[in-house]
Amino acid sequence: MGIVSLPELMIAPNGARRKKQDHAAVPVTISETVDVAKACFDAGADGIHAHVRDEEQNHTLDAGLYRELQDEMALQVPQMVVQITTEAVGRYSATEQRQLVYDLTPRAASVSLKEMMSDDDKVEAGRFYNWAFEFEIAVQHILYSVEEVTRLFDLVREGVIPDGPLQVLFVLGRHTKDQQSDPASLNLFLDALPQDKARPEWAICAFGKNEILCLVEAAKQGGKARIGFENSIWNDDGSVAKDNAERVKALVERIQAK
Repeated sequence: MGIVSLPELMIAPNGARRKKQDHAAVPVTISETVDVAKACFDAGADGIHAHVRDEEQNHTLDAGLYRELQDEMALQVPQMVVQITTEAVGRYSATEQRQLVYDLTPRAASVSLKEMMSDDDKVEAGRFYNWAFEFEIAVQHILYSVEEVTRLFDLVREGVIPDGPLQVLFVLGRHTKDQQSDPASLNLFLDALPQDKARPEWAICAFGKNEILCLVEAAKQGGKARIGFENSIWNDDGSVAKDNAERVKALVERIQAK
């Protein structure tokens, strides 16, 4: 089958932080997440960056819940790539994050380089990354800074991460109050990519009311996009979006008009 390509437009409908009290359209159950995925697929998304929640709406790395979500997505929206997340959110160790992927063997998974290397265990990290490559799991490396871009390729040269096709996500901004990401910061990441290596498949996510502005700039430069309530619930004019599908439609329209 091979490693699946990075989706052109990935919906991130809930993330690990926002709950119903933040926006009524944040999906917190399996059925809600699948319904959002269907609506976003119809609006133009071809992948989902999926988080699952426990009964208190909290982010969890529960393999059983993820397996249920994968099964439902395969039945109801088989055309979409399902990317699970291993995000720690201050709760999970690198060992627990790796174990989730070992247990599920998903088609795609997002892995923060900083979190995966938080224990500085290159042996176990190398075992994980090379195992994922062998089992054709599309690992997207989440990178929060230029320094992490450099570290990623240092680990590639050391053999900790396979020197095969890479997928990365450049994070423009942070989960902070009133954060407004700047599209100009994208160039800092792109300029940090080594010249002696093939450019990885890359996408960005961005925060606040500039989310779409940043994603359109990425599309202009040959990148891909991750959009949704995980990162922003606002439209360009500052109004609160009705739902995730509205955000996808707005981005598709802007990209098509560029």
